[in-house]
Amino acid sequence: MIIEPVRRGATWATAHPDGRSLLVRRTIDAIRARGSRPGPRAVLVIGASSGLGLATRLAAAFGHGAATVGVCLERPGAPNRPGTAGWYNAAATQRELAAAGLYGRLVVGDAFADEVKERTARLVARELGGVDLVVHSVAAPRRTDPVTGRVHRSVIKTTGEPFTEKAFDASSGSVRHHTTPAATPQEIDDTVRVMGGADWERWIDVLEKHGALRAGARTVAFSYVGNSWLAPTYRDGTLGRAKQHLESTARALHHRMAAHGGAAHAAVMRALVTPASQAMPVQALYTLLLHRVTREAGLLETTDDQARRLLEHLYPGARATVDAEGRIRLDDIEMRGDVQEEIRRRWDKVHDAATLAELGDLEAYLTTTRQLHGFGVDGVDYAAATDPVHALPDALMIPDPRN
Repeated sequence: MIIEPVRRGATWATAHPDGRSLLVRRTIDAIRARGSRPGPRAVLVIGASSGLGLATRLAAAFGHGAATVGVCLERPGAPNRPGTAGWYNAAATQRELAAAGLYGRLVVGDAFADEVKERTARLVARELGGVDLVVHSVAAPRRTDPVTGRVHRSVIKTTGEPFTEKAFDASSGSVRHHTTPAATPQEIDDTVRVMGGADWERWIDVLEKHGALRAGARTVAFSYVGNSWLAPTYRDGTLGRAKQHLESTARALHHRMAAHGGAAHAAVMRALVTPASQAMPVQALYTLLLHRVTREAGLLETTDDQARRLLEHLYPGARATVDAEGRIRLDDIEMRGDVQEEIRRRWDKVHDAATLAELGDLEAYLTTTRQLHGFGVDGVDYAAATDPVHALPDALMIPDPRN
């Protein structure tokens, strides 16, 4: 079938397998061009089909030669409709790993479900004798509590008063004012239960139980801080409350794992264009300006660059450089005083698409968002028919019993 880009607001209804396959291959080529270096031997990535999870899995495998196991929940393509971009990312990754002779297994199922944890842990213990790095990279709109069976849904709201600020409207490409509403106490609690550290800790519990963690194993999950003037939309909002819980979980896990020579850290990343970030219009406008300011200063970092830096902080063998709260800070460039000052100066001048194109990286942002779904990739013939059905080699499929 011929697959065309279809989007509904900030979300996409279609993805192109050829575009995503080519971009995965180009990412791998760039990793290989930097040469191999010491790093983890076996890595479990929970949330491995897009964003930082995918980037970290590729960096570990093709930059460090690690055996990798990925966990994801994506929709496959069918003869009459395309699958998700994450499915095509996973399929391309599995093919590239096989071609390179690298061990790579994939578990397709709900990472929040205990059955997925149990079966993944048994697979890791049986086939790898455990992993020495666990990456938790799950961004989801809801989570079913494995104990109570209750479904919790995350929201992007403030924890105080409603907050109105400029934002980027992805559906129209315009700048408008957006009001982030105030959350109820229940919505705050639900968001923490979805996006906080509870699932990460449960994964470590299950992996330990099955002997799936090697001696000295490390684990990391992703966080974000951002600046003070947009804090109501993130750090002082529901998502920030969840990240604070995740960071507290990291400290508790670190105390526990350090007793066996291991470590646990929250890694504070810079603002990036990822599938998850597109749902935050105020943050999207900020990221457009950050992208332009850091590019002009020669300081631009992509998702792949951040994943590479993360592994360099963790390996080889040295203790990661952390802040006073035990967090790995990879937002150091973003939070530089001169960078933040320039972003704020431009923010005050942006009022429409024309000024945004002048002061921010509008075209680069739009290109990146298209490419996240496989569109706008040089070298792909989008007028030609392609097969939307792509198999996942070496995948363990775990159906959701609720479906």
